[in-house]
Amino acid sequence: MADMTAVQSLIEPAAQAEGLALVRVKMIGGTSDPTLQIMAERPDTRQLTLEDCERLSRRISEILDETDPIDGAYRLEVSSPGIDRPLTRLQDFEDWKGHQARITLEEPLANRKQFTGDLLGIEGETILVEVPGLGSTGLPFAALRSAKLVMTDKLIAATAPLSADGADRIQVEED
Repeated sequence: MADMTAVQSLIEPAAQAEGLALVRVKMIGGTSDPTLQIMAERPDTRQLTLEDCERLSRRISEILDETDPIDGAYRLEVSSPGIDRPLTRLQDFEDWKGHQARITLEEPLANRKQFTGDLLGIEGETILVEVPGLGSTGLPFAALRSAKLVMTDKLIAATAPLSADGADRIQVEED
């Protein structure tokens, strides 16, 4: 298995050169279908266009072909984080406060690993969540296993695309 921190360090400058921020770099699919999943976004809009994906994918492919940091064959997947996006950076919990998230910890805290509730932001290295039945709850960012936004009408409204031009057309390109 490749060191994802090292892979992220290799490709992050390419993303930044395209005006993008990496959201997640992760190997998925196990040994039967290894896929390097890269999620990115424009920091100002929190969105990613198809053209952004294409450019970033080409840049990353070149870097990975040159440096070869991953053993064996794998697929490269470059995408936006989507509406019910993963929350991977401490700042994500501040940026998405007011929206509902599902957070899973590595080890139980107060006899539970999973917490769902409205994000209240951050305090230092602590994620603040309004959990039904518990009230305002602080979760250590360092204890995080995974976190993602929960699909709600409020989230859908907040993440409406900047433009839907072309959304009703399919474009096929031949090599």
